[in-house]
Formats: sequence, C-alpha cells, structure tokens
Amino acid sequence: MTDTQIALVQNSWEKCVPIADAAAQLFYGRLFEIDPSLRPMFKGDMSEQGKKLMTMITVAVRGLTNLPAIVGAVQDLGRRHVSYGVTDEHYDTVGEALIWTLGKGLGDDFTDDVKDAWVETYTTLATVMKDAAATTAES
Repeated sequence: MTDTQIALVQNSWEKCVPIADAAAQLFYGRLFEIDPSLRPMFKGDMSEQGKKLMTMITVAVRGLTNLPAIVGAVQDLGRRHVSYGVTDEHYDTVGEALIWTLGKGLGDDFTDDVKDAWVETYTTLATVMKDAAATTAES
C-alpha cells in the first residue's frame, strides 16, 4: 500500500464512521445475499455484531500508517476466525460485500482510486488473516 492509498482509505472511512450502523446493515445484508450459507455463522445480535465490525475496521484503518503495529491484532483475528468456520473463500465474499458497501455508502466519493486503495488494503489485511489462520489450522 502506498501512502496515497492509505490516505484515500483513511479519509473515505472517516466519512463512513457517522453512518456506521447503516453501513453495517448494508454490509451484512449484502454478505448474506452473496452467500446465504454464511448466515448461520452469526448467532448473536446482529446490531452488536455490526458495531464490532465497524470498530474493528476503524482500528485497522486508523492503524494503516503503522502497519507493523496492527499486524499482531490482525493475525489474532485471523486465528480466531478459524474457530468460527471461516475459510479462505469467505474472505473473498467478505471483500466483495465490503467494497459494495463502501460504494453504496460513499456514493460519488467512491472513485476508482478510492476503490483500488480499498481493494489493496483489504487484500493486504485479509492475506495476513488467512496466513495466520493457516498456521492455526496446521497446528
């Protein structure tokens, strides 16, 4: 990720923070539309789950300028997701739902450059999570 991409992601995310609850609803609605088989993985209050998701994204996005400082937490998240039954393919579905949600939430502000920056960021973080999950699965 370049400094420009990080700035695009951080600036665009700050526009999403005020609409976090609506963004979470959009995200999960789209996620379950893309892959209804994921719905049973979420057994609790979806409003609470949405708040957790938005908080996690906020922490990750704000930490992008010091990626080494957040890698451990991202790896832990990937390892925890193994116990939820998350597979590598699920990361693709989540990425698709996230990018779609950002497009809806940001509207005209979701330019091609912003989209590309988000795809790069998500791919980077998802790869860290998948790699950590793979080492957990091998243990």
